[in-house]
Amino acid sequence: MTRVIPADTGASVTGVTSLGDDVFVVRDDWSQQIAVYNAVTFTLQRRLSVPGLDVSRGQAACASNKCLYASDVINDCVHRVELSGSNAVTNWSVGDGPTGLTVSSDKNVMVVIQDERKLQQFTTRGTLLQTIQLQPHINPQQVIQLSCGQFVISHGGTHHRVCLLDDKGAVVQSYGSTQGSDLTKLNCPMGLAVDKRGNILVADTQNNRLLVLDRSLTSAREMSVSVDGGLNDPRSVWYDKSRGRLYIGEWKGRRVIIINHLKDFTSSQV
Repeated sequence: MTRVIPADTGASVTGVTSLGDDVFVVRDDWSQQIAVYNAVTFTLQRRLSVPGLDVSRGQAACASNKCLYASDVINDCVHRVELSGSNAVTNWSVGDGPTGLTVSSDKNVMVVIQDERKLQQFTTRGTLLQTIQLQPHINPQQVIQLSCGQFVISHGGTHHRVCLLDDKGAVVQSYGSTQGSDLTKLNCPMGLAVDKRGNILVADTQNNRLLVLDRSLTSAREMSVSVDGGLNDPRSVWYDKSRGRLYIGEWKGRRVIIINHLKDFTSSQV
C-alpha cells in the first residue's frame, strides 16, 4: 500500500528518516526545523527546533542512541537531536560539504564529505574515529553500510553510478557509467537504502525512478511505485526494515511517499 504525506510548504524535501512511527522530514526552507509526522495517520505531530541548521542534505535516526542526525552543508557540521524527551541539540564540525549520513553497524555515524571526497566516521557525540579518503574521480553523494562492512556510495559529476567500496575506500564494483535512462545507466543517483537480503535501492533522481540493484552491483530492475503523477525528482530514501516501510522524499514533488508492507525491494508494489 502506497500513501503520501503531501507538501505542507512550498519547499523541497531534502531528507527523510524514521524511528518507530515518527517520520522526520527536512525541507529546503531555512526554517531551522525538522517536521515530525505520524507514519500511520500521515499527520504532522510537531516540529523540532534545530538552531543553526541551514541546508541539510542528509539525515539519519538511531534507535540505540535515541537521536537524530542532520548534516549541514552550509555550516560544515552535523547536528544531533536527542529524541528521548529533552530534544536537546548539539553539533560538531566536520569536513567541507557534508551531505549523506548513515548509522554504521557499530552505531556510529558515517558522513559523506563531498567537497573533500572522503568519508568520516564519528561517535554519537562527535569524536572523529576514522577518515576514508576516496579516489580523486569520485564525487560522493550518499552512503550506506552493508552487513559485510563494505560501503555503497552514490556518485555524481561526470560519472553517474553507484560504487561498492571496501573498508579502505577502494572501488570494488560499480554500476552505471555515463548519464542515461536505460537500465544500465543512471542520471544523478542520490538516495540509497538496503534491505534484509542485501538488495540496494537507488533514487535515480533525474530519471524519476527507483532502481533495485543486486548485492553484487551487476544487474538492476525498476521498482514500480504507484503514486499520482509518478515520482517527481526522488532524492532521499529510507527503509525501516523492522516495519517494512519505505520512505521516499521528492525534491520537485515536495512529497514524502510511504510504501507499507514491503518485505524487501523485490516485492511487487501496489
